[in-house]
Amino acid sequence: MTHELKALFEQGLKNQLRGIQSVLATVVALEGSSYRKPGVRMLINSDGSITGAVSGGCVEKEIQRRAQSVFKEQKAKLITYDGRYRLGCEGILYILLEPFTPSQEALQHFLASVQRRETFEIHSYFHRKDNCTGTFGSEIHLGDKRYSFYPSFTKTSDSYEQFQQEFAPLFHLVIIGGEHDAVKLCKQALLLGWEVSVLCSIKDPKSVKDFPGATTVTPITPELADFSIVSKNTAIVLMNHNFTYDLRYLTQLYGTTPAYLGILGAAKRRERLFDELFNLIPDVSDEFLDRIFTPAGLHLGAITPEEIALSIVAEILSVIRNTEVYSLKKTTGNIHTSS
Repeated sequence: MTHELKALFEQGLKNQLRGIQSVLATVVALEGSSYRKPGVRMLINSDGSITGAVSGGCVEKEIQRRAQSVFKEQKAKLITYDGRYRLGCEGILYILLEPFTPSQEALQHFLASVQRRETFEIHSYFHRKDNCTGTFGSEIHLGDKRYSFYPSFTKTSDSYEQFQQEFAPLFHLVIIGGEHDAVKLCKQALLLGWEVSVLCSIKDPKSVKDFPGATTVTPITPELADFSIVSKNTAIVLMNHNFTYDLRYLTQLYGTTPAYLGILGAAKRRERLFDELFNLIPDVSDEFLDRIFTPAGLHLGAITPEEIALSIVAEILSVIRNTEVYSLKKTTGNIHTSS
């Protein structure tokens, strides 16, 4: 959800520069079920536009209408939206509406924190009562700094209910390869708000213009690649279409612990790759081998590069969410587990 919040802050900064007012809507509580869960946000802009969404599209117009009093009075309020009679979601949403005018310092500090891949928190304070106006709102905690979302809000009462949310750094996908299918994988990952880095061959160098939206595109040899920042918040996909390059990269990746390590290629290629890896690293651990997904991707019947990219992204999601893959038609209870 960090990428969604980043988009709201970027829009809020643009609004301030253009003299457009903003109201932030945050789902702070839920009774029953809903399309999205507490912590989802959207920005209502005084020019009539909205940024983001808190549902599948059915709640937004109502929020936009009820936010008009916040624009007028510059006071936060809590509203409810009962989806049991309108959406079929069988839930009641509690939505905090507050002016969104963070200071320039707060905006710049936030964007810098995201770039530095730092964890941060947002604390929202409210009373769980429909159409309740009061001196409540939200604070963002960036390191040892706290910033209110609008100047007149300060937490003045311990009687408020609190919704607290921690944000992890943007999920990072490292694509190793520079061919047409790597571009398709980059596009799929960007749709999910992931940060994408591309490592390509120095014999066929590519640049950011070949991978629009990627943070970096680096022509490099496997031995010079730096994987020191690889973490549980990182996925790596090898798609060189070159056995030797994949093997060389795999030896460099030994000892790292990404959330996902996938290698494009046929199943019969896997055994040869592992045999060669054993020759180079005789004591290679079973734990490392078990973390390798090859052929990369879920069995979706994918044929085209776009479909293969989708199958890989879907597999990465299933791994990082620790979710067994099956058709939702087999579900009899809640789709989402409680977090």
